[in-house]
Amino acid sequence: MYVLNSDQRSLADLRSYQDWYLKYGLSSVEGVAEVASIGGFVRQYQVEVDPVRLRAYGLPLQAIGRAIRRSNLEVGGRLVEMSEREFMVRGRGYIQEVRDLEVVVLGSGPGGVPILLKDVANITIGPEIRRGLADWNGEGETVGGIVIVRSGADTLSTIARVKERLQELKAGLPDDVEISVAYDRTGLIERSVKTLAHTLLEESIVVAIVCLVFLFHFRSAFVAIVSIPVSILLAFVIMKLQGLGANIMSLGGIAISVGVLVDAAVIMVENAHKHYEEWRGKRSHLEIIMRSAQEVGPTLFFTLLVITVSFLPIFTLEGQAGRLFKPLAFTKTYAIGLSSILAVTVIPVLMYWFVRGKIFSEKRHPVSRFLRFLYTPVLNLALRRRWAVIVAMLIILALTFVPLQSIGSEFMPPLWEGDLLYMPTTFPGISITKAKELAQQTAKIIRTFPEVKTVFSKVGRAETATDPAPISMLETTIVLKDPEEWRPGLTKDDLIAELDAAIQFPGVTNAWTMPIKTRIDMLSTGIKTPVGIKVAGPDLTVLEKIAKEIEAVVKPLPGTLSAYAERVMGGSYLDFDIDREAAARFGITVGDIQDVIQTAVGGMNVSWTIEGLERYPINVRYPRELRDNLVALREILVASPTGAQVPLGQLADIQLRQGPPSIKTENARPNAWIYVDLRGIDVGSWVKRAQEEVTERIELPQGYTIFWSGQYEYMQRTKARLMLIVPLTLAVIFLILYFHLKSIVKTAIVLSAIPFSLVGSVWIISILGYNWSIAVWVGMIALAGLAAETGIVMLLYLDIAYEDWTRKGRMQTYAHLAEAVDHGAVKRIRPKMMTVMATFFSLVPILWSTGTGADVMRRIAAPMVGGVFTSFVAELLVFPAIYFIWRGIQLKKGPLFPAAEGGEREGEPEPIEA
Repeated sequence: MYVLNSDQRSLADLRSYQDWYLKYGLSSVEGVAEVASIGGFVRQYQVEVDPVRLRAYGLPLQAIGRAIRRSNLEVGGRLVEMSEREFMVRGRGYIQEVRDLEVVVLGSGPGGVPILLKDVANITIGPEIRRGLADWNGEGETVGGIVIVRSGADTLSTIARVKERLQELKAGLPDDVEISVAYDRTGLIERSVKTLAHTLLEESIVVAIVCLVFLFHFRSAFVAIVSIPVSILLAFVIMKLQGLGANIMSLGGIAISVGVLVDAAVIMVENAHKHYEEWRGKRSHLEIIMRSAQEVGPTLFFTLLVITVSFLPIFTLEGQAGRLFKPLAFTKTYAIGLSSILAVTVIPVLMYWFVRGKIFSEKRHPVSRFLRFLYTPVLNLALRRRWAVIVAMLIILALTFVPLQSIGSEFMPPLWEGDLLYMPTTFPGISITKAKELAQQTAKIIRTFPEVKTVFSKVGRAETATDPAPISMLETTIVLKDPEEWRPGLTKDDLIAELDAAIQFPGVTNAWTMPIKTRIDMLSTGIKTPVGIKVAGPDLTVLEKIAKEIEAVVKPLPGTLSAYAERVMGGSYLDFDIDREAAARFGITVGDIQDVIQTAVGGMNVSWTIEGLERYPINVRYPRELRDNLVALREILVASPTGAQVPLGQLADIQLRQGPPSIKTENARPNAWIYVDLRGIDVGSWVKRAQEEVTERIELPQGYTIFWSGQYEYMQRTKARLMLIVPLTLAVIFLILYFHLKSIVKTAIVLSAIPFSLVGSVWIISILGYNWSIAVWVGMIALAGLAAETGIVMLLYLDIAYEDWTRKGRMQTYAHLAEAVDHGAVKRIRPKMMTVMATFFSLVPILWSTGTGADVMRRIAAPMVGGVFTSFVAELLVFPAIYFIWRGIQLKKGPLFPAAEGGEREGEPEPIEA
């Protein structure tokens, strides 16, 4: 949005510059769908007819419209040929000025004297009737333009092109005309990208440190780390080809994937270290790399498949949720898929080149020794008390229902845009003069706050079909300064509370929201507040009564900041009830009477002037003093076919009535809407309480229905879809795992990581005070893939150890099985710990981020952080216990650790080359 200001030009001049110069110049910019004008005055040629003089000449009112139209046109006469040249014939007759209108001929008087328009009317240039206006910083009216970006176009580049074109067009304006940007999304986009870019850098550094610490070999760490920038770069290439821009969600998909990007490479490199340690000097370097890659390659492919399939529910989201989170799902899938492709193609080559030289064995590796020291006694205890461990985890899982009950619900977490939108609601029927006064007063108060940069107030509608706002709708866009310039300790909630306290006007209900969020909500459901209550039924009077009763019920509820029921019958009407019998006695049709009402009373644009590019309406009506009271209206004359002039009062009954200012319908049923703004409570909890109160205290007549809309409607719609898609996705994951593992037991063991991961998710969401939202569910869905991935890796190492012991003939007793489990769990703790720590610490920077867009990303990352922790604990303790119980069914029972019980513990098999 931009505004035009000048201390020398009128609002009509500024509106002409906007309509006939800037609007056309900006409409041609790539990515711009429409440029809507708001404010100022549209120039109009006003023909105020004197009915007395009109009657004296015996002319009907309709004759004026016909004469003006016949006097304002141009024609073509095809061609004439003169002097061997063609000349195009033009009959030029467009009206260019008031003088041209004054000499329009209406007919002939006595003696053949022509009757001119100026003989029966006063002709001036004035303003067109307005249904909208704009104010700038409370200093007075202004003229503005609203640039609407085309669907699918890149917003940032389009805004840049618009600003560039504005600078070019400014050269064609008078020097005293200034163009100021009232609001654009550039700041929000740049702040969001900056926040996530900074977070991505932090994540990459943290993951690099984790790889260096655990591998203790710089070149090997480089091989693992290189997959991060390469995967992200290739993901950007695909995004470019797809037309997917870099925004808060597309970058967020990469941000939550950084830790996972190295998982496949880490497992490959670590497995090479393990085999390099065992086979050094016994097999060639190439064979070691190939064997180690082949051992884990198939499992890595299926982990990729599981993570990809786990995000299918996100791709099925529709509406606002789909538009928000599909970019995240795309980029996450691209990045993880590409990293896994790199792991089985490029990474082995890099391993062949770089995994050389001095490599610490796990026995000498300080981190591995420390991890083994901690994990060995814990695992031994878990194996001894395996049933107790499983029961304990089930109890912990059951206890998760305690915090689950206290978590609220909302559709989307509050994405702080950095700017505010003040949308007060007034009673219908307010005049544009009073609405202008209210907008200026509120803007002046808002402008006094030191945190406020600019204030742009809009009353009513802009000149576009996308903005059907009534005069009673006020929108004040508040651009705030950088938070560093705010008063010390002041938060956005404090600022909103202070603004709300400062603006308290009788008959005005405040609503504080954000510009982009409100536009999306209103385009989707029509509701500008977090919760909307829609009452549907046949009778508007009954609808208004029910809406007022609901307003009275929900307004006292805890968490209600404001509640306002639209007055669907609050419009004032001046009705002309035509008496058909009286009109028939004079030979006058209903259409003749309505033409007079439409023209003389309301004023009708009968034609348009053509002045170069500019077009201005020509309006015919009676003078104001003849149409501003009932007595004068009754004296308006209607011409009969006989030439008699009949007063309108004899042909129609004129009444003042109350009626609907506008009629809202959904599914072909009239609606009354109640807008509810909330503070300090989640949408789901408030709606649940409000539904109980409304059901108990409001008695609906037959044929009337209540719908709960706004964010709640979105939330219910998305919840219903997820309840259907998520179980289907889990079923697909089960089939994928079964085809890979070829065992229902193994598949069940892997999938058991998912409920265990929910323990940490639920607890951390409760501790942080977050509500259930689409962002949290996205984090939970991403967590399901991660939990399954770590479970597959754990099972892989347990199976490798079990098969190795079986092949060597050392799998007859519990002691043998305990040794194999110890080897698969304790001896391979390093790769599992590396993948989990890389994921865990890569998500932590998101949790402490505070910039624009961090609100959403924190809620995606939080369940992943808590869930990764608890699922890993379960995999270290519960998986070995379950695996031991399953594999030990057909083995000879006995002590698990003979050495600890007086015997000598048998060692693990020697390496192959020994």
